[in-house]
Amino acid sequence: MDMAAEKEPNENKSVVNSQDPAPQPVIFNPEFFVERLKHEHPQVFTELVLSNITRLIDLPGDEFAQLTGEADPRLPTTHTGFLRSLNFLKRKDKGVVFGAPLTEEGIAQIHQLIEYLSKNLHVEGLFRVPGHSLRQAALREMLNAGTEIDLETGDFHPNDAATLLKAFLGELPEPLLTHRHYHAYLKIAELTQFDEKGNKTSVPDKERQIEAFQLLFMLLPPANHSLLKLLLDLLYHTARNQHNNKMSAINLATMVAPHIIWPKHVQASDLQGNIKKLNNAVAFLIKHSQKLFRAPAYVKEHACMLFKGSNTSQFTDGLALCGGGAHPSPSKRAGGAVTCTDGTTSSNTHTELALRELYQQVSSMPESAKKKKLIRQFAKQVPGTPLSDQQTLYSNRKHRRSLSFGGIRRRALGTQGPVEKASSGLVTPGSSSSADRQEKEDSSFGWDSSSLKRMCFSPTQETSV
Repeated sequence: MDMAAEKEPNENKSVVNSQDPAPQPVIFNPEFFVERLKHEHPQVFTELVLSNITRLIDLPGDEFAQLTGEADPRLPTTHTGFLRSLNFLKRKDKGVVFGAPLTEEGIAQIHQLIEYLSKNLHVEGLFRVPGHSLRQAALREMLNAGTEIDLETGDFHPNDAATLLKAFLGELPEPLLTHRHYHAYLKIAELTQFDEKGNKTSVPDKERQIEAFQLLFMLLPPANHSLLKLLLDLLYHTARNQHNNKMSAINLATMVAPHIIWPKHVQASDLQGNIKKLNNAVAFLIKHSQKLFRAPAYVKEHACMLFKGSNTSQFTDGLALCGGGAHPSPSKRAGGAVTCTDGTTSSNTHTELALRELYQQVSSMPESAKKKKLIRQFAKQVPGTPLSDQQTLYSNRKHRRSLSFGGIRRRALGTQGPVEKASSGLVTPGSSSSADRQEKEDSSFGWDSSSLKRMCFSPTQETSV
């Protein structure tokens, strides 16, 4: 009996353990769909990003062609072709890191410097105070040779690593932020807020600047994107320790801007009044670096809607995406809204939202003939704007009134029967009540009879009536 009693609890225990907990859905960040859109539909992705960049900043045809790569960048320069060729020969045999085009292998080597600096953010004057030239030369050779270096031994100083990191960035054949995007960065720096009258102010529009940088960074080459994220994250945490290292965001920007955003082969005098813009732009990147490598909400929404309408088994890879389980198409969801894992919900397309935003900007412009013309164009051509909605409501009302004015229209057109009675002033037994009903219907819409006649008839027809 005792043995049976001991055996029974064990059996119950085994039964309890056999019940596996319900599997929890794996929720994917919508950035997954953005990356998939970028790789599987690059043309759609590029057009989506470019269309929103041009919505935020005004790029003339030649600057837009430079951004898309259809035209060579036109940049300020003082060096002749001979000097540029000489500089290229100097860089030619420097190894796999310094002076070579940016590669993942080179980033892996430079990451050793970034990781070491991230542990020494307290050093005063970091990125400003130069290191020792002999130690830097030795460290450069080891990095070029692909050596894995233990920087914690004390053989090198953080200032050596910081100076060498700047040298690496400065010796890249092209700036980290690329020549193609140069004019776009200048335009983003000029984005400011508008006052109540629609006039530009000197206050930077941070939200639009962040959005523009997010879009622009999505067009960077993968290696540039990876290293820029590592670099800005390092500079962000360096600036947060400015109480120890005395290096604020603008101080750091002054040190690194010439190496990551200035065009190659230029001097400060060649940039004229753009130096302050470029330095402030880099300082802005440092301060807001934690937001700049996310896709805007409407890009994530577009990618989520595109792939959630496809067959789940084609892209889940055994994982539940965007909430898990079966994926109904966006049209089958309640209200037609699409909800991504970051809480993004929208029942309208991004185009409609952008048009509404543009309409608000036009409405905030000072009163002028141009403003009236633009608003009229919105009312005629752009659905979803307030004026367009009013036009739609008005057209619906007009349609309803035209149905109730069938008798009057027939009289105006000279039809027989009721027209003769109307012209002679005779009233049929039911005509008075129908006229009263019509007058009440007209008053419910806020219109009088004369205004309706003017809408329905020509002056000649109105006189005849």
